[in-house]
Amino acid sequence: MTALHADTKNVKSSFVFSSESVSEGHPDKVCDQISDAILDAYLREDPRSRVAVETMATTNRVIISGEVASTAQLHSEQIAREVIRNIGYTTPNEGFDEGCTIENYLHKQTGELNDNQGAGDQGLMFGYACTQTLQLMPIPIVMAHKLLQELTRLRKNGEIQKLLPDAKSQVSFKFHDRMPVDLRSLVISTNHLQMSKAEFAQMQRVIREMVVEPVIEQIEQESIHEFKTRDCAVQINPLGMWEHGGPAADTGLTGRKIIVDTYGGWAQHGGGAFSGKDATKVDRSAAYMARHIAKSVVGSGLAKECLIQFGFIIGEERPVSLMVDTFASGIMPDSEIEKIVVNSFDLTVKGIIDYLDLRTPVYLSTAAYGHFGRDDVDFSWEKVKKLI
Repeated sequence: MTALHADTKNVKSSFVFSSESVSEGHPDKVCDQISDAILDAYLREDPRSRVAVETMATTNRVIISGEVASTAQLHSEQIAREVIRNIGYTTPNEGFDEGCTIENYLHKQTGELNDNQGAGDQGLMFGYACTQTLQLMPIPIVMAHKLLQELTRLRKNGEIQKLLPDAKSQVSFKFHDRMPVDLRSLVISTNHLQMSKAEFAQMQRVIREMVVEPVIEQIEQESIHEFKTRDCAVQINPLGMWEHGGPAADTGLTGRKIIVDTYGGWAQHGGGAFSGKDATKVDRSAAYMARHIAKSVVGSGLAKECLIQFGFIIGEERPVSLMVDTFASGIMPDSEIEKIVVNSFDLTVKGIIDYLDLRTPVYLSTAAYGHFGRDDVDFSWEKVKKLI
């Protein structure tokens, strides 16, 4: 891969790239948050808990299933209701609220997995970082997340009336030589209570003024690279009113927003979801470690862009493969950076868990608005370790 990138290093390329985000009230994110809230609750009582929780949400019903090995005794139904209430599904007669039916099918994990000290399954995991933003993340996904975080904040504090929790955003940037140069398109779609045409038009104006414009200004100020915004096409609920949303209108499942959770499609994904899984599941822990390493490579000035891939097989303590790709942006060959990585980090499953302190109950905070590049929470894998 490195040789190919080196051959094309001087080729100028332009393209438009889009990323999307979804709010904490999106049906899939409701499920992610319930799964991670249950995981956190087990870890608080028993940090050695092994947990794999899957959730489904539909009209007036939540179904929880999965496997657990823990000394903790929990009331998962109460945890799920608290999550639903905190998200904002408290309006009766809308098809989904905290009083919905909850079915709990969690059961004991098989003993043969409990004794395994290596990877819990086979798989491949990616981590990525770049200099597009202060967060060392691709700029489309950073902006997409921030739009919905601000929309949610204004919904919850009452500054924008009649909003419901379900919402989506999408952001498109033009890139030149893999750097953002022009914000081309921005879309927010939000669920809301019944309203008149005049109220709907007012809602569109308010979201543009109180969400879109401030977030664009913030990203402009924080961006490492200048980009144009004057020709950006902004659309709020482009299809019109959206009165029926959330799990009542669209069934949600844990783990269906893995691209939203990571890099917005800019970097590869190994396919494994995160939410509801404790850190012995390398789908989660190794992906967090790969992000930490990639961010440390870029944050240490070794490269402007870095992609890390791990390959694990079940029962093995260490990855069976490690790839470093800096897209020809490194100050030294990728093979030399790989040596630095191997010498700087304990890449055993136990080493990753201990180093990133992944037995602590931090996971509910990851379950909406991305697991990476967050500046509103303090995640261990988002810290930069200086490598030179």
